[in-house]
Amino acid sequence: MTASASTRVGFIGLGNMGSGMTRNLQKAGFPLIVHDIRRESAAELLANGAAWADTPAQVAAESDVVITMLPTPRHVDMVVNGDNGILSGIADGGTWIDMSTSVPDVAAAVRARHAHRGLRILDAPVSGMSVGAANGTLQIFVGGDADDLARVRPVLEAMGDPERILHVGAAGTGYAVKLMINQLWFSHLVATAEVLAVGVKAGVDLEVLRQSLMASPANSNFLENDVLSILDHGDYDEGFAIALACKDLGLSIDLARSVGVPTELSALVEQIYRRAKAQYGDTAGEMTPVKLYEDLAGIPLRRATNS
Repeated sequence: MTASASTRVGFIGLGNMGSGMTRNLQKAGFPLIVHDIRRESAAELLANGAAWADTPAQVAAESDVVITMLPTPRHVDMVVNGDNGILSGIADGGTWIDMSTSVPDVAAAVRARHAHRGLRILDAPVSGMSVGAANGTLQIFVGGDADDLARVRPVLEAMGDPERILHVGAAGTGYAVKLMINQLWFSHLVATAEVLAVGVKAGVDLEVLRQSLMASPANSNFLENDVLSILDHGDYDEGFAIALACKDLGLSIDLARSVGVPTELSALVEQIYRRAKAQYGDTAGEMTPVKLYEDLAGIPLRRATNS
């Protein structure tokens, strides 16, 4: 069955990302059944017609498509396999889409143990941060069967940019692509923070330095766009906690280890992130390593025209 406006969508995980994603599903007209460890996080959705489920099993039993958006692989495993988990309620042939930043192991184990049930399982992690989740402009990287993706595409299009919903390969490849994107983005952040802090400390005007870098082969989307939240507003993106960034970096390093590829630079970036987490706390924003370099250099990185 191809998803349509009558498709009942179950959604588990109403945090910074899931809250925006579910609001957009609701705006698109999909009947929603939701669950979270905090019922209060569903208040707005329930007021607008969503149904509450007391357990993941109930979500699965009452939905045509079940989506999980959870912090860690451990949480995914608990919600799927635990008492009153998704597997206790989902019908044979049912569809589960995991949109968490995770690793293939949990979903692969479900496929192996429940192959006889004909479950349709897609890994579909996202990029775009909480702003993209709120605006419905997420980029979505889907691993799994292409026909299964085609059936649920209308659901995904309610949450993401239709032109940037990409089928990236077989089961597990969505997880891998997302981890590699995160790893490179975090590496861009650390490298940019170092370069800007050193250059400004050496006497170069911040915006002159940034414009020079943008005019060079060293340019990046991070330098052009993402860093501006810090340079203009001192916003280190607390919508995504540095503790979760460290979790993602750890998963990336674990993936590299599992496929036998040395990743010395990525391991160093992870350690810099963990240092920033230790210094500023688990709930500091994911871009807080920039503040680490600001403090080490003794200068805030702010554009003079916006100070």
